Amino acid sequence: MESRRSPLKSAVPSNVVSPVRRCSRTACGRPAVATLTYVYADSTAVLGPLATYAEPHCYDLCAEHSERLTAPRGWDVVRLTDGSAPARPSGDDLEALANAVREAARPQGRAPGAGAQNGRRTADPMEVARRGHLRALRSPES
Repeated sequence: MESRRSPLKSAVPSNVVSPVRRCSRTACGRPAVATLTYVYADSTAVLGPLATYAEPHCYDLCAEHSERLTAPRGWDVVRLTDGSAPARPSGDDLEALANAVREAARPQGRAPGAGAQNGRRTADPMEVARRGHLRALRSPES
């Protein structure tokens, strides 16, 4: 008698193989989002987007473990980003924001170079103290 069952239905079901790659860390079952590779010759750990294929000497990490990744003392960590992930603010972004706030706070009737005389900058009448590029200003009411 011929079996009418398809070969897939006759196969033993398995919960071991998952279509989703999991984090390589012990006891972590979260889905992997990044791949870690060590470049021993350069003492560098490279963390990048999830690799297309699972490689034997690479480690897949979940979001939490990829954020907390540290390298051995003396090693560098290189974090590669893919274009689809939102970029984190950098130091340049913070400086640009500070410059925009300073520009918005500048009095409207005064030109940026109005405090300079004979090539030297004179103290701003509102300025009380200065430390580096930071200034302490007096309240306009006083």
